Amino acid sequence: MERVTRRGNETFTSILWKIRLPRTVLVALTGAALGISGTSYQGLFRNPLADPYLIGVASGAGLGAVIAMSIQWPYSFWGLMAVPLAAFITALLTVSVVYAIARIGHTVPTTNLILAGVAISSFATSLTSFLMLRSTNEVRRALGWLLGGSIQVGWTPILAILPFLMIGITLLLFNGHALNLLQFGDDQAQQLGLNVTRRRALILVAASLITATAVSFSGIIGFIGLIVPHLMRLWSGADYRRLLPLSLIGGASALLISDVIARVVLAPQEIPVGIVTALAGAPFFLWVLRRAKNQGYW
Repeated sequence: MERVTRRGNETFTSILWKIRLPRTVLVALTGAALGISGTSYQGLFRNPLADPYLIGVASGAGLGAVIAMSIQWPYSFWGLMAVPLAAFITALLTVSVVYAIARIGHTVPTTNLILAGVAISSFATSLTSFLMLRSTNEVRRALGWLLGGSIQVGWTPILAILPFLMIGITLLLFNGHALNLLQFGDDQAQQLGLNVTRRRALILVAASLITATAVSFSGIIGFIGLIVPHLMRLWSGADYRRLLPLSLIGGASALLISDVIARVVLAPQEIPVGIVTALAGAPFFLWVLRRAKNQGYW
């Protein structure tokens, strides 16, 4: 009896420390990354509908993940890491291509950046759909990843993404004042002493870095980067020095709640967390769109 009890305690401890806790930490880090990057994109583009997927980060990551899934990798460390690594590389490559296309001389007009992002995102999505049709054996796995859901377990993914997230988040937190100045327009911000081109590029790279890092391990999870910044803005105001850290915490909390709902609502079956965020985010998106039009954003 004592041996059975000890074995049960060891099993519980193993499940808690090797499966449950790493998953919770990964979900929280993903939500925090999407929340703060969404706030940064909205401030950078001065657009209330901007989110981390505006310039094709998610579509690029999805393409890389599906490419990796279509290859039979050996069961090894690099085989297990193939999907997130491919997603991370293609996401950053997509951002680089979009930025290069949108750039005119030493400036990157916001309109050009958004249009280039939409075009490249559509192209990447088309390639992803084509590869899924060709690789029928991996369609279910790829679909689950594209709907949002961690495909990795243990502490390895967390140790892999933590340095990138820390760098990107730190850069964004130190640029709250710059985002405040950018709300006055590029010309006014330049007159106030801000190097607009350099600071805009820095914020864009930092936000895209943490988005690509989060997406590469957790799948495509929409609307967190749209909902959280608006809720935090309604609660605390539009000062980005407060808004950025609050969005960091709010994003982690929102995705943790969504993950619990995804695991409980159809238990014992688990639905992808991206479906939960989409069901909550779509009506919120329509409300933001209506509010933005009434307040004359365009």
